[in-house]
Amino acid sequence: MRLLAALERQPLDRPPIWFMRQAGRYLPEYRQLRADHSFEVAMSTPEIAAEITLQPLRRFPLDAAIVFSDIMTPLMGMGVGIEFKPGPRLDPLTVDHVADLDPLDASTVGFVAETIQRVRSAVAPDVAVIGFAGGPVTLLSYLLEGGGSKHFPRFRAGLHEPRIEEALFVLATSMRVYLESQIEAGADVVQLFDSWAGLLSESMFRRLAVPPALHTLTGLSVPTLYFVPGGSHLLETLPEIGASGYGVDWRLPLDDAWRRVGEDRVIQGNLDPGVLLSSPPAVRAAVEKVLTEAAGRPGHIFNLGHGILPDTPLETVEAMVESVVGAGNRNAIERDRTIAS
Repeated sequence: MRLLAALERQPLDRPPIWFMRQAGRYLPEYRQLRADHSFEVAMSTPEIAAEITLQPLRRFPLDAAIVFSDIMTPLMGMGVGIEFKPGPRLDPLTVDHVADLDPLDASTVGFVAETIQRVRSAVAPDVAVIGFAGGPVTLLSYLLEGGGSKHFPRFRAGLHEPRIEEALFVLATSMRVYLESQIEAGADVVQLFDSWAGLLSESMFRRLAVPPALHTLTGLSVPTLYFVPGGSHLLETLPEIGASGYGVDWRLPLDDAWRRVGEDRVIQGNLDPGVLLSSPPAVRAAVEKVLTEAAGRPGHIFNLGHGILPDTPLETVEAMVESVVGAGNRNAIERDRTIAS
């Protein structure tokens, strides 16, 4: 698998490509399917979730399929009542409530594992299947706030509560169980999405985000990825998490971000998803810039710097994928010319 080879920093003719939220609202077939099924039904019905997971691979020659689910899913298996309207909504909890949550019984969300099994049996052997979970800090932010927020005041206040580390490790332990169930079902790689950990200062990140993330990922039997958007101030700290590779957003050039994380690390990213709202020529130029910054070094996984936007036209996605895949063909031709000369 090209993705696994990149995670091992093997030399490749081109980087593997997949992108966050690749199964979703920008696809007309997804919108058509969702017209008849709510998000909760689509996510929790393995036949439907597997179909949604596979939809982008039928259109584009991607190197990985990421399971269609939500980072809040395992929390429902821990007794938290959640609705999606369309984002997650719940009655806000306190840090003490989170610290006292029951541990996850993976069988309560066994539909995710079944979805992965279906996807693994449907895709080609060289296509990786990616499972995922939310980072403990990010899950805590939603639990304390009751959903998304502009400033996350309850979450930021909760970071100073006496039982904050205990609450984070309760979440970390359950997310590890959740990821292990996905691996057992056939996931080749797992990613930890820490969407709101970028709100933390470097010192708070090192104290509160690194230990639970390390606890979640260390010793898993497949390669791991960690992604914190808006975390440019945290790049030097990321290797402390112990993941196999690290996603970076578009706010810094790829080569600069890579240097700060560490030249010997695997880096995933980092095309601005906003570029995909423009035109195919603009997308091809932006892809070439990312590839130039990567300079063909081993350990690059091409991805967006965040999830694809719902209004993204298909022709720009096609231009992005073709540009990355075509880079391998161009490199092969150039290599053959060099050998011939």
